[in-house]
Amino acid sequence: MKIQEYVKKYDPQNQFDVLINIWKQIEFALNNKYDVDELNQKKFTNLVLTGLGGSAISGDLLRNYLHNEIKVPFIVNRNYSLPSFADENTLLIVSSYSGNTEETISVLNQAIKAKCSILVLTTGGEAEKIAFSHKLPVIKLQKGFQPRYALGLSFFSLLIALDKIGVISNQKSEIEEVLTIWKKKASEYSSENNMAFSLAERMIGFIPVIYSISELTSAAGYRFKCQLNENSKLHAFHHEIPEMNHNEIIGWETYQEKSFPVKVIYLLDENCHPQIKKRFQFMSEILCENKIDVIALNSSEKSFKARLMDLIYLCDWITFYIAVQRGYDPSEIDNINKLKERL
Repeated sequence: MKIQEYVKKYDPQNQFDVLINIWKQIEFALNNKYDVDELNQKKFTNLVLTGLGGSAISGDLLRNYLHNEIKVPFIVNRNYSLPSFADENTLLIVSSYSGNTEETISVLNQAIKAKCSILVLTTGGEAEKIAFSHKLPVIKLQKGFQPRYALGLSFFSLLIALDKIGVISNQKSEIEEVLTIWKKKASEYSSENNMAFSLAERMIGFIPVIYSISELTSAAGYRFKCQLNENSKLHAFHHEIPEMNHNEIIGWETYQEKSFPVKVIYLLDENCHPQIKKRFQFMSEILCENKIDVIALNSSEKSFKARLMDLIYLCDWITFYIAVQRGYDPSEIDNINKLKERL
């Protein structure tokens, strides 16, 4: 079956076109309004991004993308509670695409009481209402996407905002580089017999186990795992090297293919420590002994930032193609919706 036939049959909300045009989300972020002058006058001792799901991954990604550029502690908070250290010296970034994520709203209200500096990224909802009532700066995101399909909006809006505030250096040239890559790869990954489609075929029938590099591709690995869950309707597992070598590596000693058929995916980058390369090589030897297929994914782009975003885009396409090849709608998230109703 051709790609367009899969899309017509299993993608009623046309996330295929969303993926093709995701580079336009970067353009939106570049041309958006950033009224953050009041935050530019302050010096922060720590940064906290609070959010869940597709709205939180931007924070993880930022930590990889700027791993050696952010000079103050930066954490991602996925909870109902504001971290106890947060105070008037904290910049709290409230990331909620819908504006109605209950955990995030809880933290926003606590942060107001704690007198944190606050920046809100949202399309509207309760977060926007609270922000307006307390005269907090809001960056409005473009509506019409599921949060996990709005990474171009949430991540690059966050990146540009931190530049405007003065927390990081100007990133415009790097952003434009990613835009060009995503635009080029959109044509490639939407064509027949493309690499993303073939990799998806190779993974059908297996449980994906993803190994990434701590602080370099770890956000891409976690994003890949979550996209496999939501888009492909699959259980998937993710761990980081070197930490994985101190615990999970032992689990392969008793691996039995019949009870747990897996496909291992490496998310690699040339910038990694020489010892990390040795660790991946040793892991490959162990997996080969168990006759486990290893798929090594990396990017050949020149800069680390471009390679990271190139990897993420490829993985998003893979999860889309796994969904439609398995006969599932990549938009459907029934269990999440049922849980929200129960709550």
